[in-house]
Amino acid sequence: MFSIEMVEMVDILKRDDYDGKHGPYPNPNVRKAKTMTKVVKSLHRNFWVRRSKDQLSKRWEKNVFSLEL
Repeated sequence: MFSIEMVEMVDILKRDDYDGKHGPYPNPNVRKAKTMTKVVKSLHRNFWVRRSKDQLSKRWEKNVFSLEL
C-alpha cells in the first residue's frame, strides 16, 4: 500500500472515530464495520485498490500499535 493510500485510510478512520476514543458507543463492532466499508469503497474509487475489510483493519491495528511503541 502506498503512502497516499494510507493517508486516505487514516483520514477516514480518524474522522469516523474507528478506535472509539470519543465516547461510549452502543454497537462498536457495527460502527467499525461501517467505517471499514467506507474505507474499502474510498480506496477503490480513488486508487483502484482492492483490499478486504479484514486486510485493512489488520494493517491499521498493526500500524497504530507500532506507532505507540
